[in-house]
Amino acid sequence: MTEARPDTAASASLWERDAELAAITEAIEELRADQASPGRVLVFRGEAGIGKTALLTEARRIAKERGCTAWYARGGETVTSVPFNVVRQLLQPALLELMDGETRDYLGDWYDIAGPALGLAEPGETPADPQHVCDGLVAAVGRLVRRTWPLVLLIDDAHWADQETLHWLSALTGRLAEMCVLVVVARRPGEATGERARHLQEIAAVAGPVTKISALTPDATAGLTRTTVGEHADDAFCREVWAVTAGNPYETVELLAKVKDSQLDPVEDSAAELRALNKTARGHGLVARLEKLGVEATRFAWAAAILHTGITVEIVARLAGLPMSTAWECAELLTQARILTPPDPA
Repeated sequence: MTEARPDTAASASLWERDAELAAITEAIEELRADQASPGRVLVFRGEAGIGKTALLTEARRIAKERGCTAWYARGGETVTSVPFNVVRQLLQPALLELMDGETRDYLGDWYDIAGPALGLAEPGETPADPQHVCDGLVAAVGRLVRRTWPLVLLIDDAHWADQETLHWLSALTGRLAEMCVLVVVARRPGEATGERARHLQEIAAVAGPVTKISALTPDATAGLTRTTVGEHADDAFCREVWAVTAGNPYETVELLAKVKDSQLDPVEDSAAELRALNKTARGHGLVARLEKLGVEATRFAWAAAILHTGITVEIVARLAGLPMSTAWECAELLTQARILTPPDPA
């Protein structure tokens, strides 16, 4: 069966992802079919730039398109030691929609135990037992599942999730026989150590076979190249793009953007210049790219990173302390620089 080609290079990470998207869609349909059925966890593993985030973004879109509630959270390399950081991202927005009294009634006896971990209540004088907190968070999800079914929980960069979140996630996935929720996890191999690695192994064991996301094949890279720089790109040039990027979608998109910017002729004779461009693309770090865009764009980007996805320019502007007109200019600059995806309306 011929794979449908994505419309633009921006969706490069979804090339050759038919099997992964089919598994996600099947799991969502099973979730919607029967509220009494057990839950399920899917785990996708792949190297940096291989398309994990794009896959979870598409899973979120599919879930919403089919009438599911979808919550997303993401681990961060600099906040792995912040307790409950990722589980707060995931659950706090839904709980904050409730009035304070409603939240207390909703969580019941677990409020005083799970509330502080979720940032909804002040911690007590005596530190709560970590296992009790974990149990309380699992119970909170069970109640949220009954309230918001069908519910899909998406956790990206789980290798950078804090230990407390991974403890909770391991406990939650171990209880999926009792609650109808779909959990989709994306992670890199080999990044986590110690207890965090052990919890990730426990989650993977519940998921069964972990899906390894593969690099793009030469054919897919050729299709992406021609979609981006033109159908006139010759076979030898397309093979060279694949060879220098090893089929990594992110690196391929970055390289092809530089090919376009430099107006490099996509033919075999340009191979040496292509390799030079690839070295430039790999060596051009995010911080350096941000600094070239200016202080205000950098402030906007960091605020957006804190808020993660599904946000508006207005919300980011408030956090960054920028006027709306400046915020929109920053959003446009960052989009053109391929640091942010096109913003949602304010």
